[in-house]
Amino acid sequence: MTTMHDLHREFAPPEPLRGAIRCFWHTRRADHGPRFEIIPDGYAEIIFYFGSCYLDGKPLPSPFLMGLLNQPLHLTTDDVLEVIGVRCYPWTVFDLLGLPADRDGLRAFEHPVAALQPALQACVADGRIEDAVALLADYFNGAQPAALDPTLFKAGAAMLEARGVLPVSEVAAAAHATVRTLERKFKQSSGHTVKDVSGLMRFEQARNRLWAEPDIKLADLAQALGYTDQSHLSRDFKRYSGMTPAAFARKRRP
Repeated sequence: MTTMHDLHREFAPPEPLRGAIRCFWHTRRADHGPRFEIIPDGYAEIIFYFGSCYLDGKPLPSPFLMGLLNQPLHLTTDDVLEVIGVRCYPWTVFDLLGLPADRDGLRAFEHPVAALQPALQACVADGRIEDAVALLADYFNGAQPAALDPTLFKAGAAMLEARGVLPVSEVAAAAHATVRTLERKFKQSSGHTVKDVSGLMRFEQARNRLWAEPDIKLADLAQALGYTDQSHLSRDFKRYSGMTPAAFARKRRP
C-alpha cells in the first residue's frame, strides 16, 4: 500500500516467518493531499491503518487485505494516515491467515489478528513503531501457520531470484514439478497463475528502476528485464500503471 512519496521503513521478519513474509513496514502520509495512488507490485499486504482511509468514499476496515492489483487503486484520507503492513508473498498470504484464496485486489476479512488493532494503535500513537512490529511478529510466530508446500517454496524462490523473468516451464523445473501441477498448486494458494505473479514482479522492477533512474533508456531497461523489446515493456507498464514508462519517467524528473 506504499506510494513513492511516503515516509517509509521496513523491518525483517523473524527467521521462522521468512518463507511466508517478505517484511513488516511502516508508512506515514502527511501533507500529500487527501488522494493517493497504490501502484501494483508482486506482493500481498495485510494492512492496519490509523487515521482515515476510504475507497470510493466508503471507510475501509482495519485490517484489510490488499491482494495483487492489475491497475492502480486510488484511496483517500482526511488527515495524517499511518500504516503498519505485513508484506507477504502471494502464494503464502492465504495460508498464513488460514483463508481461502481469491483474486480480489482489496478484501475485507474477519480474523483473530484484528484484535491487535488497539495495541498497535497505542504503539503508533506513541511513536513506538518497533514495538508495533514486534507485536505482529510475535502473533504470526505463535500462530503456527501451515507449512509451506515445498513445491511452492522452490517455485517462489526461483521467481524471486529471477525477478519475474523465468518462463512458467523453467519455474516448474526449478520446483521439480510439472507445469500442470505447479499451476494447480499456485492457483489454489494464491488465486493467481504463475504468469500473473511473474508479470507483476517484472513490472515492479521496471517501476523501481524508472523511479531511481528516470533518464535510463527504455530499450536498455527492456533488455535488462527480459522484455522482448521496448514495445513489450511499454504495453506491460501501461497495463499495470495506467501510463507509459516514458510518462512515468517524466513525472519523476525534477
